[in-house]
Formats: sequence, C-alpha cells, structure tokens
Amino acid sequence: MEAVEKKKLRHELLRGDFSCQRSTENEPIPLACTPHLHSDLELIYMEKGAVLVQVGSRSEILKEGDVFLSFPHQIHAFSGLGKTEAYMRFTVKPEVFPEYTELFRKQVPDSPIIRSVGDIPRVDDLFRMLFDSEQEADVPPVQKVKRRSGYLLALLSELLARMSLHPYAAEDVSSLRDIIRYCSEHFSKGISLSLLEEELHLSKYHVSHLFNKELGMGFSEYINLLRVSEACRLLFNSSESVTRIGEAVGFNTLRTFNRAFIRHMGVSPSEYRRAGASAAEADRFTRLSMTARIPERAGRESGTEES
Repeated sequence: MEAVEKKKLRHELLRGDFSCQRSTENEPIPLACTPHLHSDLELIYMEKGAVLVQVGSRSEILKEGDVFLSFPHQIHAFSGLGKTEAYMRFTVKPEVFPEYTELFRKQVPDSPIIRSVGDIPRVDDLFRMLFDSEQEADVPPVQKVKRRSGYLLALLSELLARMSLHPYAAEDVSSLRDIIRYCSEHFSKGISLSLLEEELHLSKYHVSHLFNKELGMGFSEYINLLRVSEACRLLFNSSESVTRIGEAVGFNTLRTFNRAFIRHMGVSPSEYRRAGASAAEADRFTRLSMTARIPERAGRESGTEES
C-alpha cells in the first residue's frame, strides 16, 4: 500500500477541552490532512466513504462503519481516496478522562482503527447522541458539559475494550513521540535542551536535529507553540489576566508572550480573548491556529533557552 508522502509536521491547537465537526454528503468536508500531532485524543466515526490513514509508518484504510482513535502525540495524516467522505470528528483533551491518564501515558494502540463499529447499535447511538447534544442551543452550559462527559466516557470505554494496546518499550525513549510527550508535560517550566539531555539521557544535538528535521522548527519554537496552545485555552476558560496567563504557561515576560502569541495566532492575546465574545470570531481564530504553517525558522524572541 502506498504510504502518505512525507511532509513537515505541524502541531494543532485545540481551543477549550472539546471540539466536534461533521461532514455530510450534502456538505462534505474533505478529511485530507498533512502529518500533524497534538496533545489531544482524536476520534473519527466514518459514516460513508473511505480515507487512507497513516499513523507513524503504518498505513490503513478507514472505511464506512470504522472508527479512528489517535492517542495524544501520535503523528498521523489522512489522504482522500476520491470518495465522498461523511463522518463525525471529535477532538478532546485527555485530562477530561482522569480514569485513563496512566493508560494514555504508558500505552499505545497496535492499530488506531476499530473495525465495523457501525454494526454495534449502542456505539452508533452514542456517537449520534454526542454530536446532536452539542447542537442544542437551549441547554445550559453546565448540563451540556456533564452530558458530553458522560457520552465521551461511555464511548471511550466501548472503543478501548475493542483495541489492542501495548506498553512503550524502554528502548523507545529516544523516539520523537516520547520527546514530544516530555515537552508537553514540562513546557510551562524552565525547560531547555540541556535539561532534556539530562532527564532523557539523550544528546541535545540529536534532539535539536530531530526537531529541525521532523517538525521543521527549532526546539524553542516548539516549546513556545505548546505554551501558546495552552494560553489559548486559558484565555477562553479563565478570568486570569493576560500577564498571569503568560507567566503560567512559561513565558518570562509579557513582551515575549505577546510576540510568540502573535507569531502563531496572528493576533495578540488580548484580541484573541475579546474574540471569545463572538462565536464566529472564535471559530475564525481556531481555524487559523489549526491550518497555519509552522514557521521554517525559530524566532529569536523566546522565553526558552536552546542550550
């Protein structure tokens, strides 16, 4: 089977803890997507059509009735096969499932695809109830979140029971995925290549080479991207000041926070927060963050040291 063409990776940013999208035959949204990664769970229920899925070096076809489930920080891509694609797509922060924290940290699926889920009525119903509940405008937010959490937990329980998982091997610690996971857990602290070298027992020059070769950016740029991603979430979901949020995600000064945020989002943190008052504007900025190309070179204005 022909593999997806190797391209530079990009890191997707999720506003808030959850997002959903639906493609239908009447209003199709192509699923084709270049190699990317994120710290979230991604769940796709294929209702019609098929796409080629690549996770790492493994390629499979996601067909009608199948479900795709990627764990945090798994590099994956989608390629269209010339067919109409109808699907439901959900992205959710793994922190929503404290019951599975250790599982997401220590295990990975043998395959990201669960076959013929559409033949299981209760699972099909859960997907439809989850999506439909998100479209109900007259439901109080607190009730909607509780209902969403219930549906998601039930779905995850059903899907994980049908997946084969295996633990990370100790020798895999040098993989890009494990480096990325370490960065995602420590980006708000004084992280550096020297610290990464000490903690993971890897050459900082090797790590720097991996970032530039596989992600198309420097180490500092990637850390700032993680910080901006978390800042987006906090700007929408907390009342903390912009200065406090910048400090909380790891920037040493408001100046470096503003510069990094504008570099990745195209607007200042204050402008991004004000956009939260308008759903249309919020969606526009979310799409910007999801599709923007990662800069080829790391900027010099950074709250992170390379060395």
